[in-house]
Amino acid sequence: MIAGRYRLERQIGRGGSGTVHLAIDEVLGRQVAIKRIGLIPGSDAAELERAEREARLAAALNHPHVVSVFDLVDEEDVRWLVMEYVDGETLSERVRSSGPMDAVEAAMLLGQTADALVEAHDHGIVHRDVKPSNILIADGAAKLNDFGIARSEDDPSLTQTGLVTGSPAYLAPEVASGSSATTASDVWSLGATLYHALTGKPPYDVGDNLIGALYKIVHEDPPRLPDDHPMAGLLTVMMNHDTEARWPMPRVRDELARIARGERSTVVPAPAPVREETGVLPPVQPPATSSPARRHGARWGWLAAAAVLAVAAVAAAYVWAGRGTPEALPDDPQPRSQQSSQPTTPTESTSPPVTAEDTREQMDAFITSYLATVTSNPRAAFEQLTPEFQDASGGFEGYMGWWGKVESASLAEVASDPSDLTVGYTVNYVMKSGDRTTQRIRLQLERLDDRLLIAGEG
Repeated sequence: MIAGRYRLERQIGRGGSGTVHLAIDEVLGRQVAIKRIGLIPGSDAAELERAEREARLAAALNHPHVVSVFDLVDEEDVRWLVMEYVDGETLSERVRSSGPMDAVEAAMLLGQTADALVEAHDHGIVHRDVKPSNILIADGAAKLNDFGIARSEDDPSLTQTGLVTGSPAYLAPEVASGSSATTASDVWSLGATLYHALTGKPPYDVGDNLIGALYKIVHEDPPRLPDDHPMAGLLTVMMNHDTEARWPMPRVRDELARIARGERSTVVPAPAPVREETGVLPPVQPPATSSPARRHGARWGWLAAAAVLAVAAVAAAYVWAGRGTPEALPDDPQPRSQQSSQPTTPTESTSPPVTAEDTREQMDAFITSYLATVTSNPRAAFEQLTPEFQDASGGFEGYMGWWGKVESASLAEVASDPSDLTVGYTVNYVMKSGDRTTQRIRLQLERLDDRLLIAGEG
């Protein structure tokens, strides 16, 4: 019995954020879903904060297509999130068992989800993890679930760049490149979910190559439906790299409702943009409101983008570990061993010589990625220190003596010297105590094979 009223029946789910049980509320005599947070491998204070945030934000919404949150209780050092029990299946399970949906069914279910997101956005809440496994289907209706990584727009952590949260195949390009999620990001993710519902597979094959998938999201044209598909036009105004060109959620909802009624879509598929092949990686489009860390963007554009993608992999692994996202599994019939065993000709492996400017850009990008990682996954950041500096820092416990107190670390400026591999930067800290401080740091880097490590400070 939990909190003197919730009697556990059986486990019905498990993910990186905790186990979920079916329970009976003995006071009100109803079934509930109760999620256990804490005392599980990998759980920590961040998971408890996540549960509290999910309870607070979801409880602020009273909508027929949002899974309701009833209670948040503590029982013997374990926190339990009590939610509405939905006796159904997820959208990903429905597609996996029954195949791709037709336009009308998908429009009905995703239109209901869009209506839930309109309500969330009206309350200043960005969901940030819209995906098929977070949409439950019961009695022909959809319910949006899991506000665990959602943020209120007035949450100061929402403006922190470099923190990548959400599920990889459904991330908006601006989020995949390290910028903050907005309501427009939810529109992209809903479009990616719509693509999955209509085709039976995610818009991007993630598999084992997370960084490669994030690169595709940021730099390549999004996948499209055939021009004669009823949803082809709508998808182009949802999955659009230009956030200003994306339709707002209310307009998406209304268009989905039109298609669900069997009416013809009003959106004509836009032609794919023509991209000039330059032989180099195109830069990531900066967000409308750039942080001070973007001041050096023009100088180290694509390398910084590549580093942000790398930290996205680290942060994503931390957020998604164990969450179980079967919709993001690869759907490629060709074995990976065949994909990776293609011979490489000498001309393909020839690289231009590395210049001092290249090294400077790599160093700048390394520090950017390090600071983006350190508060979301300190263990991964600790591994970016040399073994000697790890020991000098007092091991991971000593390292966390400082970083365990930091809520966020935002890079203000960075200047690297490739001649001696030193880098100086200014960082703005927000402490968990609520205090704010700014420090000027100088680090000594060391190159190990093809990567950089932090060898000392001073």
